[in-house]
Parts: sequence; C-alpha cells; structure tokens
Amino acid sequence: MLRAKRPGGPRKKPGELPDNAMTWAYLDFLAWSESIGATEATVTTRRQALIVFIRWCAERSLDKPQDITLPILERYQRYLFHYRKSNGEALGYVSQRSRLIPVRTFFQWLTRSRYILYNPASELQLPRPPKKLPHHVLTLSEVESILAQPDVSTPSGLRDRALLELLYSTGVRRMEVTRLKCYDVDTDAGSVFVREGKGRKDRMIPIGARACAWLTRYLADVRPMLVVEPDSGYLFLADYGEPINLNAAGILVRRYIERAGYTFPGSCHLFRHAMATHMLENGADIRYIQAMLGHARLTTTELYTQVSILKLKEIHNATHPARLQRRGAVNANAAGADVGAATAELLHALAEECDEG
Repeated sequence: MLRAKRPGGPRKKPGELPDNAMTWAYLDFLAWSESIGATEATVTTRRQALIVFIRWCAERSLDKPQDITLPILERYQRYLFHYRKSNGEALGYVSQRSRLIPVRTFFQWLTRSRYILYNPASELQLPRPPKKLPHHVLTLSEVESILAQPDVSTPSGLRDRALLELLYSTGVRRMEVTRLKCYDVDTDAGSVFVREGKGRKDRMIPIGARACAWLTRYLADVRPMLVVEPDSGYLFLADYGEPINLNAAGILVRRYIERAGYTFPGSCHLFRHAMATHMLENGADIRYIQAMLGHARLTTTELYTQVSILKLKEIHNATHPARLQRRGAVNANAAGADVGAATAELLHALAEECDEG
C-alpha cells in the first residue's frame, strides 16, 4: 500500500491523539490542506473535527483508516446526534454537519492519496439543517440605543463606537472587521476594502458618512495612543496595543447590547442582519445587498426578503381583499352619513317654510 509523502517535512503528533496510523494520516491531511492554500479557518475546523473523530475511533480500537466502513461512520453520526454538551443541550444540525464534513473530506483525500482502496464516506448522508430565519433582527431604535452605549469621552469608548458604527454601516463579518488594516478604510472616498473575506474573496463596499466620521476621530485621537511599535497596521487595537481578536470583538459588542437592556442572543452578526434588512426595507435591490454582504449565491441573500416584513405589510394592506372590503365599507358608511345629513337638512328647510307660511 502506497503512503503519501508528508508535505513540509515531518509533523509532530499532538499529545492528545494516539500514536497510530490514523493520527499520522490525519497529520498528512492537515499538511496537504495547508499546502493547497486552505484558509486558516478551514484548517482549524478540520483539525478540531478530526481530533474528536480520531479519539472516538481510538476508544473503539479503530486505529487505521482501513478499519473504517460506512456503518462505522453512520455510527459516529448517531453518536454526534445523541451527544450532549456540558449544559445538557444537543448539538444542532449545523454543528453536526461541521464535524462530519471534515471527516468526509478526510476520507476523500485518503482514497485519492492511496491510503485506502475505496472511500467509505462516499455515501454518507449529512444531516440537513433547517433554513431558519435570524432569531432577532434589530429595529432602528434598538440599533441607535446600542450605538449610544459607549462612553465616547474615553479612548476605549470612542474606539468601540467606531467599531459598532462600522459593523452597522457595512455589515461586515466579525472575522472581517478584526482583519481590517488602516489602509483598507478610505474615509475620504467612503469605502472599505475587505481582503480575503469568507472563501478568500476580496470585495470593496461603501461605508456611510456617520461611520466615516467616527472612524476619522478614532484614527486621529485614539489609535495613536493604543499602538505599540512595531505597528501591526490593524485598524482596531485592544487596550494594550494588540489587534482585537474574534472573541474580544464578540464580547465587546455583546456587552453593549446587554448594557442597552436587551437579552436576545447574538453579537456582531446582529448588525449584519440589521443592515441588510433595513436597506431592503428602504428599497435597496437585493443584488446590491448580496454584493455588500459578500454572498456567493443570491439564495443566501434572499433570506432577508423573508425577514423584511414592513414592505410585505404595505403590499398586504394595499392589495388584500379583506382590506379592500373594509375600506369599501368605510366609504359606504361615510356616503350614507352624507346622504342622511343632506336629508335632515332638507326636512329642516321644509319645516321652516311651513312655519313661515
């Protein structure tokens, strides 16, 4: 049986994994993923998912890729379905898929690299997650309330206000906002260049005048106070000069949402949903929203047409037969009242003529 060469030299086995053929094949797979230009997020997802799978296999004495069959993979899929987190909650369908897709890709690579003769995951059916709407879409008043929470008289508060304004104005993802460099934002032209967003795709998007104003203040007054040489060039810096990471950005936004008195789940992505929904409600074409959000497929953006209920309500009120009947009934009643008033006036005039006669 041929063994694929390990790109980039020998790999060190993680301490939490057994020393067996499955682990070494997994390390070769990760090295291959990096060599073909897979994103850091993709490699991390594959690493985390496959560590869980390999440990599950080791507990059942499944030490080689050749030991794995379709029934075993389906058994692992049932294990994920019945698994309970520390808080007692089950894994969602999206989480189950995110753990199974790297396993399927792993066995595709094993087959192509001649580790195994056939792919046991070729007929593995992944769970289909339901197409759910966002749990909550911020209203305009809720957005303004959250944006007003940072104390802009302090350096950190001014930085946080600029970050919140940028999230709402552009709808960029949390990953994308933490990767922005200073030269990616042009406040004079009112544009932001997102480099290697999801799927490593670049895009240029506009940014509103209000967000530009807050960013200009932050860049002029606050960032020079936070930066530590050598300057990394990242746009948003934490209090000690390091770039704000994903967790810090989520915690920061979550803190201001709670400070505004709201308890609904979510953080940075809430502003992404709000931006798309509010622009649609104000008449923006869905293809422009797609370009702003960086969606590869229009069907993903069409989700927001279901969330945007205001326009649908306007059309419903204007066209639904029940509404038309009610409007007709109101007009008929008004017409009846007018006729009744005219008749009363005529009778009153006749009575006056009789009295005078």
